[in-house]
Amino acid sequence: MHIPFSPPDISQSEIDEVVDTLKSGWITTGPKTKLFEKKISEYCNTSKTVCLNSATTALEMTLRFLGIGEGDEVITSAYTYSASASVIHHVGARIVLVDTEKDSFHMNYEQLENAITERTKAVIPVDIAGVMCDYNKVFEAVDKKKNIFNPSNEIQKSIGRIAVIADAAHSFGAMYKGKRSGEVADFTCFSFHAVKNLTTAEGGAVTWRNIPGIDNEEIYRQFMLLSLHGQTKDALAKTKAGSWEYDIVYLAYKCNMTDIMASIGLAQLQRYPEFLKRRKQIIEMYDKGILNDKIAALRHYGDDFCSSGHLYLVRLIDKDEKYRNQVIEEMASRGISTNVHYKPLPMLTAYRKLGFDIKNYPNAFNMYKNEITLPLHTLLTDEQVTYIIDNFNNIINNRN
Repeated sequence: MHIPFSPPDISQSEIDEVVDTLKSGWITTGPKTKLFEKKISEYCNTSKTVCLNSATTALEMTLRFLGIGEGDEVITSAYTYSASASVIHHVGARIVLVDTEKDSFHMNYEQLENAITERTKAVIPVDIAGVMCDYNKVFEAVDKKKNIFNPSNEIQKSIGRIAVIADAAHSFGAMYKGKRSGEVADFTCFSFHAVKNLTTAEGGAVTWRNIPGIDNEEIYRQFMLLSLHGQTKDALAKTKAGSWEYDIVYLAYKCNMTDIMASIGLAQLQRYPEFLKRRKQIIEMYDKGILNDKIAALRHYGDDFCSSGHLYLVRLIDKDEKYRNQVIEEMASRGISTNVHYKPLPMLTAYRKLGFDIKNYPNAFNMYKNEITLPLHTLLTDEQVTYIIDNFNNIINNRN
């Protein structure tokens, strides 16, 4: 038996939507992208959404929209993928990393508060594996430091404190205290990459809460300018009779979503409730089949939160990297693909060159050293899940 880690779940619905787009003669940003944006807003209970070519772009363009750059600081977690932090570097700001809580994959909220300075303009909490951060604690931390917040433009002034930008690459469809991912943070950035719950092959989106005194249509317009060279008209607008003329108002970027991508997303969104249901079923099978005093896993569901069930993160209690890696190799020998989420940023060459040292992030290292991620996707059958559980338990028991 061969079990891949995270293949895309593509049905005839997605194929039909793509074919319809290809036959329409409109394959770049057009009516389907605009419809996908509208559907995401409806799903997330927000006013507007901007679709882009990746979550990384969504994060970076949000920082640029907020006017964050050289001389500013942005805080994020040491336990995440590079995209959460690299975008801070891209805009010229200083990356500030905080450790995780002890025995947690989420950032330490006390450290977050302590890391805020007069230069801090934003925090990027990371919703890992589909489980949203404790945003009450995030907002509590930033509100406590409102008195030292130093806005540098009207948008920052309207927010009135450092901005909370959710790295929600994993959490599309998740819930936190009765609210859906997208309507909790100031800005929320989603990923629709090939391995995500909902895919457009590549792709991402940003949605946001209302900002007092700032028109949502103007926010949308600014994101459109950022994503298309600072051009005042997109290709769709230029197709109207006599509407060829445009202006470039500043030198911006090129990171729009295409209608081909959006057409996949539209079909995926229709199927998404069944995706979430199936992921929950698999997580419940895993929880029942492998958890014990030596094996722990990230909790996906509780009284006041509900995960999108993106990844199943397991910890091999009191074990080290060598042991974990040997388990991964033995699982692979039995046809089961696994992964590790994540190697903390201070362990990576690019971040070491910036002066980060993993010794300053002991909790993140302890989470990483014995973490293994089991396959979790909607193409898994019950038989395959049982095969994974049986082989995982067999390997762990034999090694012990």
